[in-house]
Amino acid sequence: MGDYLPLLLEVNPELVAPHDERDYFTHEQVATWGVDSFWGLPENPRTFYYRTFETAVASDEHLYEFVVPMVPPRWNDRERVEHYADLMAGGVTPTAVALSTLDVCQPATDDESTDYYAHWGLTHFLLDGHHKMEAAAKAGEKVRLIALVSIQGSVAGGDDLMRLPEVLSRVPQARTPAA
Repeated sequence: MGDYLPLLLEVNPELVAPHDERDYFTHEQVATWGVDSFWGLPENPRTFYYRTFETAVASDEHLYEFVVPMVPPRWNDRERVEHYADLMAGGVTPTAVALSTLDVCQPATDDESTDYYAHWGLTHFLLDGHHKMEAAAKAGEKVRLIALVSIQGSVAGGDDLMRLPEVLSRVPQARTPAA
């Protein structure tokens, strides 16, 4: 139950492994929050996930968008993944469905930070479309995503949630760390 902000998006998924060169938790998060104070290591998402989009919200705010599969991609049926890859090669854009949250946060202080700013984390928990998402990532194609952004489940203010469609319509832009 609850209220949701429905979004119809087109995403270009890129499969990311924990601690690889595109892992948000190893790079962007560490630059702002530092490493875990007990382990001395970056946070570990403990799963493969897809990065899909990022852009500046303001000079001191940046949005990162993720798609988190509910099962590891290696569990996907290979023939089904190839089926969707073939459809995409023929011009079809398949549709996936996700329950999503928007979290807007930053550390209270910049003590551990080499790049201090607010992170907007738009996370889509994939309910349907696991094979489609993997096929799109492998083929460099787009997937349409019906995202139901939970209003109550998000750690974001109402104004930020209502700005989300406009922010997602911006040109993709990587974060340029503060000098």
